[in-house]
Amino acid sequence: MNSINFCRGKWIGRGCLSDWRRKVIPAPCFRKTFIWNNPGVKAEVWICGLGYYELYLNGRKVGDRVLDPVVSQYDKRVRYVVYDVTEYMLEGENIIGVILGNGWYNCHTPEVWHFDKASWRDYPKLLLELKADNRSMLSSDESWKVTSGPIVFDGLRNGETYDARRELDGWLTPGYDDSSWPRAVRVAPPGGILEEQTMPPCKVMQTLAAVNHWTVSNGAAVYDFGQNLAGWLRLTVTGEAGDEITIRYGERLDSNHHIDQKHISQFIYDQGNFQTDRYILKGQGVEIWEPSFTYHGFQYVQINVTGEAQLKTIEARVVHTAFEQIGKFSSSDAVVNSLQKCTIWSYRSNFVGIPADCPHREKNGWTGDAQLAAETGLFNFNAASSYSQWLDNFPDVQRPSGQLPGIVPSCGWGYNWGSGPAWDSVLILIPWYIYLYTGDRTTIEKHYGTMKKYVDYCTYMADDNIVSFGLGDWSHVDSERIAPPALTSTGYYYTDSLLLARFAEMTGRKADQQQYARLAAKIKAAFNRHFYRGDGIYARGEQTALACALYQGLTEDSEKAAVVQKLVDAVKTNGNKPDFGILGAKYVPRALAENGQVELAYQMIIQPEFPGWVNWLRQGATTLWEDWAGNFSRNHIMFGDVSAWMYHYLAGIRPDPENPGFRHISIHPHPVSGIKWVKAEYDSPYGKIAVAWENHHDDLKLEVQIPDKTTATVNLPDGTAKKIEPGSHRFNTRPCPV
Repeated sequence: MNSINFCRGKWIGRGCLSDWRRKVIPAPCFRKTFIWNNPGVKAEVWICGLGYYELYLNGRKVGDRVLDPVVSQYDKRVRYVVYDVTEYMLEGENIIGVILGNGWYNCHTPEVWHFDKASWRDYPKLLLELKADNRSMLSSDESWKVTSGPIVFDGLRNGETYDARRELDGWLTPGYDDSSWPRAVRVAPPGGILEEQTMPPCKVMQTLAAVNHWTVSNGAAVYDFGQNLAGWLRLTVTGEAGDEITIRYGERLDSNHHIDQKHISQFIYDQGNFQTDRYILKGQGVEIWEPSFTYHGFQYVQINVTGEAQLKTIEARVVHTAFEQIGKFSSSDAVVNSLQKCTIWSYRSNFVGIPADCPHREKNGWTGDAQLAAETGLFNFNAASSYSQWLDNFPDVQRPSGQLPGIVPSCGWGYNWGSGPAWDSVLILIPWYIYLYTGDRTTIEKHYGTMKKYVDYCTYMADDNIVSFGLGDWSHVDSERIAPPALTSTGYYYTDSLLLARFAEMTGRKADQQQYARLAAKIKAAFNRHFYRGDGIYARGEQTALACALYQGLTEDSEKAAVVQKLVDAVKTNGNKPDFGILGAKYVPRALAENGQVELAYQMIIQPEFPGWVNWLRQGATTLWEDWAGNFSRNHIMFGDVSAWMYHYLAGIRPDPENPGFRHISIHPHPVSGIKWVKAEYDSPYGKIAVAWENHHDDLKLEVQIPDKTTATVNLPDGTAKKIEPGSHRFNTRPCPV
């Protein structure tokens, strides 16, 4: 949809000068009185408020969305939201009000990614239309009134300051005198096309109480919520007018039990306002407050009170994209269950509108993190529409050469550092995963041209069909043992070319299909020519190098067994410990499992020593970390393919590429030592798939349920295969020895 839907609406604002050196202004409050004489008629509000907005009708907030609209490449595309507001309308005089925050549109704090210098950056602005049975009844224009309210400061990575003494009592109800308010000013549009936001919104999804608290020096109180999360604090307080509550958020404590933000604030130049909210009391009984236009990553909060204010309640509000959970996995192994729980919390925390790297330091849409965790996301959540609309930003950021940045959206940062095929391949892999898990090929068809341009860019950058640009096996435990970035980059270049050939065939582009199939064959030959040393060894025999060749399908059939054995030897020689970064974290467990080594992969995943996933759990982790040592962010998702691995191999639920969307289901459970039972459910487009197995004295009992209009092949651990129809099925078998 485009701007024709707002045919009468005008972009309006406060009328401030557009200058990136300008000061931060309080959040503007817009107000309009109108008459409604349409009882029983459907009423809709179409709204785009940048950077974020809250919409009110007759004193009530409309809906329960927060942090809306989701960030986009504002000078290319801007998202609006449609609300059915019929229930909010009154016969006669009505009041519509909107509060705007800065969000991503006006990032005013200098940071290394340069969003403070974005070409789109401007003061908050509003576009709105009220419709009755699709007829325009009211729209944003210069007749609206605007003033400042109690939100005197807001910044995406900074926080929010709310001065309750500045509240505009009654401004959202009829009879309020706004005669002293100035009129809104018509302002320039943000530049991008208008399109409806169709992905699920962000919402407050849970509310958590603190599990512990204590007093530190200077009388500050520190609260522990027992869970690393994305969101903010809601507080209930009493006190005198002017008393102030300062809230600092973090995920670690220093040796004195104060909030420690050093590891997550190093890229923010104005660190004094990082992850900090302030509330100034009005002094009128019990006051309840939570911020509107920021969010934080934290497990702990440190609260300082100026004055005599008394805190009554402290609650953590958990915020993320409100997609439906469609997958469940559990087992008899408490460690595996904890790892699944940590992964789910990391995934949610890092999907607040877009797939991101961390909920505190950056909130950026890092493409590598997104592609590595996408299958985990699609197994656990109905996330396809969120991914699809995020991918719409890729044509907006792609350069004419085909080059992509490492973060999307981007204000120009990340093209010459932070990208490369391992990251950029998200453009091709996630449309493929969406197709594989849902059967929907729309994203493939929509972005085929963008994908082709990117693969052609890699071809331009290649030397003898080897691409060497971009990041490699990021967050490796030892920089001396990282697989060559040229190897992993070329592996993705090969996969991208193969998938592009497949997409060309799917969409009737025969010449392209032949061209990119030939290209893939050349890349495979070059890969083996440059990196295969013989005797099963790629590069220097790094775990990631060996697993990349296997996972990406680059090994020659005659050499595959030798490569598998070298990978097994490399893992066992290292004490079953990971010797890889984020790329190997997906390659190695999958390459082992695909080649008869599920038990070894499982033992590697659950081994408790450093480095390893479970070593994080032993240190109290409730989310996945950015690096094995825990020196940086402690809420990252890029090591998170481990959850998809559990569904894929332990439960054995696998999509069939020839029958996408689980029209035909491959079920191949793998019992392992140490796990007595596994249960998994997945709500496919056709209905619920359920797998449950129990291993009792080598007598395996397996229960499988598949939905109507599907079929499945059940590959039993004893090596036999059964074709099954919709319904519930039970099998007794003896698992193969491990």
